[in-house]
Amino acid sequence: QVQPVESGGGWVQAGGSLRLSCAASGSNFGGYSGGWFRQAPGKDRECGAAIRFSGTSTVYSDSLKGRFTISRDNAKKTVYLQMNNRKPEDTAVYYCSASDQSYSSNDYYALDETYASWGQGTQVTVSS
Repeated sequence: QVQPVESGGGWVQAGGSLRLSCAASGSNFGGYSGGWFRQAPGKDRECGAAIRFSGTSTVYSDSLKGRFTISRDNAKKTVYLQMNNRKPEDTAVYYCSASDQSYSSNDYYALDETYASWGQGTQVTVSS
C-alpha cells in the first residue's frame, strides 16, 4: 500500500502556472495508478486527471484538458500535475490518490471508488 502526500499548492494569479507534486511512500509505486481530484467550495469532488501505472495512458476532465498535464516519475515515486493558464474556477483543494486496480477502460480511473489511498489535500487559490 502506498500513501500519497501532496505539495506545491498555493496562490496564483489567473493565467499563471503551478505544479503540484504527489510523493508516495511505500513499495511497488510503479504498480499503482495515480489520480488528481479536486473539490471546490460547495461542490462535489471531481477527477481532474489520472495516469495509469505504466505512464502511457492518461485521463483528463473536459474542464482541464489542454491546460493541465499529469505525469509521473516512478524512480522518484512521484506524480505531478502541471497546471497552466489557471482560472479562478480552478480554486479548490486538490487531492492525490493511488490505486492498484487494473481496468481495460480509462473511464474507471476517473472514479473516486477506484482509489483506496488518498492524500490530505493541498489548497490552490486562483485570483482574477
